[in-house]
Amino acid sequence: MASLKNVLYLGVCLSAWTVTTADENVLPKAENVRWVSVDFKIIVTWTVKPSAYKYTVSYYSEGMDWNQSPQCFAMSHSECDLTNELRPWDRTYIVKIQTEPDIDDYDNNHDVGGFPYTESTPFNPYRDTNISAANFTIKAVDESTVLVNITDLLSAFHDGKKQFTLRDIFKNDLKYKISYHQFGNTGKRDIISDSSTAEVSKLDAGQRYCFMVAAFISSRPKSTQRGAWSIQQCTPEESSILQELTLGAWVCAVFILLTVLAIVITVTFLCCRCYRQKNTSQSSAPV
Repeated sequence: MASLKNVLYLGVCLSAWTVTTADENVLPKAENVRWVSVDFKIIVTWTVKPSAYKYTVSYYSEGMDWNQSPQCFAMSHSECDLTNELRPWDRTYIVKIQTEPDIDDYDNNHDVGGFPYTESTPFNPYRDTNISAANFTIKAVDESTVLVNITDLLSAFHDGKKQFTLRDIFKNDLKYKISYHQFGNTGKRDIISDSSTAEVSKLDAGQRYCFMVAAFISSRPKSTQRGAWSIQQCTPEESSILQELTLGAWVCAVFILLTVLAIVITVTFLCCRCYRQKNTSQSSAPV
């Protein structure tokens, strides 16, 4: 009976050792693979348990073979920048993160294709990259019209000669949503501008208005059509317009004032001098 118990105990221990050894030999797969993209800066991230294993990134699109990223080969970190590799932009891509042992641990008889890997969800840069908030200025044209001038955002892509703007990539698809409301009023109005410059008219004369702008690409899915809203800007109060004069304008105004004052003083002095000389000559003349 004791022998039977010993045999059973030995069998359980052997099984546990076998499972543990098998688990240790299994290469861990990348987890939580996700895309992080803003203004066509395209990064893939994932999470892994601390280990000495390496990770290689490949990407694929319909009609093409898997391409291994030359920048993300046998890496120890868990982030890959594909900004300069995914072309054209208006295609859907999938990435594969493959786990590999350290090069010193390679077995010449081991099938590289047999290493475990994790695939990402599909990603289309043209449709899915997030768009940052744009910068803009406002200028009153008259009492009821304001000119909104928007600066096209720079993308993360550089072709070696210039850095592309979002206008270079989206072309006529890029529009701007302009949201405005009367200062102190919550009722907002929205307009869509086809260009980077727009006139907002039919405003109430003498009233202040506040504006925000955002890139708008109507050809994208509704969830990604609009970029981030800009910081709000409001037209100045009438009493504060003088306060917005530049230092140069104030210097110019003071200079003109002093010049006019000098001319007045000079003319007055000359007139007084001539008058005195005339009186002196008359008083000295013989009777």
